[in-house]
Amino acid sequence: MGHVEPGGSWRPFWTVAGVLGLLGVLDLVLPGPDVPPLLWLVAVVAVLGVVASGCLAGRRAWTVRVDAAGPDGALSVGRERVPLADVDAAHLRAVREGTAGVDAGAPVLGGGWSVPRGRTGLPLRLTDGRTVLVPTRDPAALSAALLAAVPGSAGSHPADRDTPDGRPGGRGTLGP
Repeated sequence: MGHVEPGGSWRPFWTVAGVLGLLGVLDLVLPGPDVPPLLWLVAVVAVLGVVASGCLAGRRAWTVRVDAAGPDGALSVGRERVPLADVDAAHLRAVREGTAGVDAGAPVLGGGWSVPRGRTGLPLRLTDGRTVLVPTRDPAALSAALLAAVPGSAGSHPADRDTPDGRPGGRGTLGP
C-alpha cells in the first residue's frame, strides 16, 4: 500500500498562462498601438518561467510519499527519507486518538523553518526518541497509510474498551 500527496499544484501556472493569453487577445482585438511581439515573448517566457519554477520547486520539496514496497519501505518528504522501521507506531496511534502530541521545536521533515502554508504538521516519533513534523494536507489519510505500512503494527492495535469483545467496530453507535 502506498500514499502520495503532491507537494504543489500546476494551477498557478495555468492561471497565469490564461491571464497572459487573455491579455494577448485583448492586445490584438482592441484598437491602439500594439505591444511589440518581442516584448510579449520576453514577458511570457519570463513570467511563466518564474511561475513554473515555483510550482516545480514546491512539488519537489514538499511531496509526501509512503512507499511500503519491500523491506526498505520509507516515508519521504522531498529528499528526506525515514525508513518505516524507524517509525514508532504506538505514538502515531496515540496522536490519532489525541493523547499524544509534538515536542516543542520539532524539525519539519523536508526542511524549512515551519510547516508550509495550507498544511498541518503530523507529529511522528522515531524509534530513537526524536520527533519530527510531517507536512501534510490530509493527516488522517497519511497516518492511516503509515500505520498500514509500518512493520509489525498491523496486528498490534490495543483492545477497544468500549466494545464487548474488545475489537474495534464490534458494536455500532445505536446498539448491537
